[in-house]
This record gives sequence, structure tokens and C-alpha cells, in this order.
Amino acid sequence: MIKADWVLEIENLIENNREGFISISDQIWEFAETRFEEYQSAELLASTLEKEGFIVERGVGGLQTAFIASFGSGKPVISLLGEYDALSGLSQRHATDIINPIIKNGNGHGCGHNLLGTAPLAAAIAVKKYMERYGLNATIKYYGCPGEEGGSGKTYMVREGLFDDVDCALTWHPASFSGIFSTPTLANYQVYFKFKGTAAHAANSPHLGRSALDAVELMNVGVNYLREHIIPEARVHYSIVNSGGISPNVVQAEAEVLYLVRAPKIYDVKTIFERIHNIAKGAALMTDTVVEVRFDKACSDYVPNHILGEMTYQNLESFSVPLYHSEELKFANAIRQKITTDDVNNTINEMNKISGDSITHQIREQLFSDKVVPYSGTSRHVMFGSTDVGDVSWVVPTAQFYGLCFVLGTPLHSWQLVSQGATNIAHKGMLQAGKVLAGTAIQIFQEPEVLERAKVELQERRQGVEYECPIPNHIKPSPL
Repeated sequence: MIKADWVLEIENLIENNREGFISISDQIWEFAETRFEEYQSAELLASTLEKEGFIVERGVGGLQTAFIASFGSGKPVISLLGEYDALSGLSQRHATDIINPIIKNGNGHGCGHNLLGTAPLAAAIAVKKYMERYGLNATIKYYGCPGEEGGSGKTYMVREGLFDDVDCALTWHPASFSGIFSTPTLANYQVYFKFKGTAAHAANSPHLGRSALDAVELMNVGVNYLREHIIPEARVHYSIVNSGGISPNVVQAEAEVLYLVRAPKIYDVKTIFERIHNIAKGAALMTDTVVEVRFDKACSDYVPNHILGEMTYQNLESFSVPLYHSEELKFANAIRQKITTDDVNNTINEMNKISGDSITHQIREQLFSDKVVPYSGTSRHVMFGSTDVGDVSWVVPTAQFYGLCFVLGTPLHSWQLVSQGATNIAHKGMLQAGKVLAGTAIQIFQEPEVLERAKVELQERRQGVEYECPIPNHIKPSPL
């Protein structure tokens, strides 16, 4: 546990400006900007830090909506990672237990990045004030990281050397429980396959047409047969982003499919991608079309750091989990009715990956997970998702945690999560996360020797493999 006086001081530093932090989070929730177009969100965060006395570099790493805000000088240098991008198609009014979009097919914060970006901002400001009060010589940096959802903004930032002077990175993710993010994640590639054929009248002269849509369909069938013959931990997803039109009496001359290939290590991803590429070439050959391949983005697997994880866990325990009043519980109960038992069980399974299978299914009756999930060390399990925090974790020791912001079992990327994302329930979890980040950073400043052990651990976990950015140098970030 961290020192009691630190806990009280951090509590006061963040609670004294709680309404300001909540306002920032809610504004980002309303902006709901998707990857690499988070202009308002990034500027709100950057300008807030600037007003607080941070030196802000905007547009870093060739990303217009990325920025770094720095305070202090000297070592150690601690980076706090913030995200603020939304998801397309998840527009939803807040504090309601029914599907109710604000804008039909609009964007929404279905992963809680409005909270994710604001908590480290609160932490950075609290740490700055603590440093000033006690004359600490060190550096705290807030990294404004765009495009996590389908864009891998941090991977580009790592590629451009923006973490070269950093000693460690701390971050978090909103969730329906509180615990250390101790599981490795899946690396991935995201790639477009665009087929070009020949248009024709589908009834009068179909023999003159060469269907690009047929090529997409054949490719998808081929990849579905491939699934049996790849490692079981791998995941392959696709979306037809251009079906060639809506007229059935036209042979479609163009069609495009977007593939997301995931596996535990980037070399597994590369191997599977090469096989998928061959299937695409086969589909083009079968349909007498041409296929163009466009690499979109990629990210590496996450390498949890146990040394920093232990320290972060101490702070999670010190600041505990939020408490809720009757009106919050009333809404929580209403939204719980719209969450399936399968979603709750899936959440409990994720909690068990962290705790070493110590969470019983009796917890499923609770509206909220009322304790921090016990930390059993870096897990042998895999979290079957991806995050560009992975690339940061390959170059500097990195710790992240889950912060309790939603009703137990709330699935990510859902309208139920968007609905909760601008409520008191989410706000309380966000502020707790800010305190945990601030407490961990201050503890590292007070015990800097922990960083040397964390760096040794990182080298050991890399097992002699040097980091190689999975996004080729010629690939530039692009909006949706």
C-alpha cells in the first residue's frame, strides 16, 4: 500500500477539480470523433494542459491529432497515455436503458475513450502540483494518442521515436471491474483487398462482365476454409466495405473487403496474412479480375510488466473502487437488464485471467464488482483483443489497469457502454483511475530504482527479440 498521506493528498488534488475533469470527459463524449479526426478532443485536452503550465507539442509523429504535454525536467521521465477516439455506428443518448441514437449511424464512445483520455489528464495535473509542492526533479508527460480504434496511433508514434526518452509508460482502460491489465494481447494487421473487374449488363451480356464482387465472395470463402488450419489463438475478421453498388442487374466492376488478422505474435500474423494474400490472388485468378492490396495499420502484442504491475496494484488497492448512491444504483439495475448472462460470464472469465481463477460465478448477481480483482502476476492467458499500447510496451516498461466505470458485464463496443459513458457511474470510475495513475507516478518518483528492475524484466520478456515496427515506413495514417 502507498503512504496514507500520498493517498489523501492525491485525493484532494483531483477531487478539488472533479467538475472540470468531468466536463472535459463529457465534451469528448459529445464530440465522438473517430480515428485521426479527433481535432476538437485533442485540442481540448492539449489546451487544458497548456493552461496548467505544461509545454505542449502538437501534431507530433506526423499525426495531426497527436500531442505531447510535458512538465518538469530530468529523470525519471514518466509518460501517461491518453486516448480520445470514438467508434462509428454507436451513437447513443446517455443515461438511458434503450437503444436511442443521437444521430442515426453516428459515432459513439463505445470503448470509453472519453474517460480513458481524461483520467491521465487529471493525473498529470495532480502530479505536476505535487512536484511543485515538494520540489521534485523529474518529468511527467501526457501523450495524446489518437486512432487506437482501428488506427494504431501509438504504433506510428513509437515508429517515429517519440518514446525514446521515456523511462516507463502508465495507462488504463475503462471496464466493468477493477484490476491489473496483466494479460498479453494479440498483434494484428489490417489490410484492404480491392478487386477490379469489368462492368456489364447482368442479363443481356453477363459473359462480358468480370465480377469484382464474386472475387470478394470467393476470397471470403477461401479464408473461411483457412480458419481450420491456423493456430487456435488466431482471429481473422472481415468487412465488405464496398460491394460494388446496389443494382443486381449490373456486374460489379469494383468491390473491396477489409481484413483484420490477429495472432499472439507479429510473425504469426505475418504468416497468416501471406496465406490470405495468396487466397486473394487465387480469387482474382478465378474471376479474371485484378486485386490491389493496401496495408492500413498494424500493432504488436502487449508485453505486461510485472514490476510496474505490482506497484500499480498497490495503488488500485489504496484508492479502492467507487461507491454509488440510490439513483445511480437504480439506473445500473435498469441497464443490467439489457446485459446478457453470457456477457457477464465473459467478464468473469476475463477477471479470472488476472486473478488466477479465484473469482467465483456468484459475483454475477452483483451490479458492480465491489473489490479490486486480486493480482496473481503476469498471466499465462491471452486477452483476445488488440491494443497499440503493445508497441509502447515493447520499447519501454509499461503497466496498465482496468478501472471500474460500468455495470458488471457491460460489453465493450456496445450501446449499453455508450449510454453509461457520460453518467456519474463512469465519472466516478474515471476519477478513481486518475488517482491510481497519479499515485503510481508519484511512487515511482519516490522509488526510481524500481525502473531499473522493470527495464531488466522487459529485456527478459522480449527473449532476445528486437522490436520491429509492424507498420512499414511508407504507410501513413488515414481517417476512416
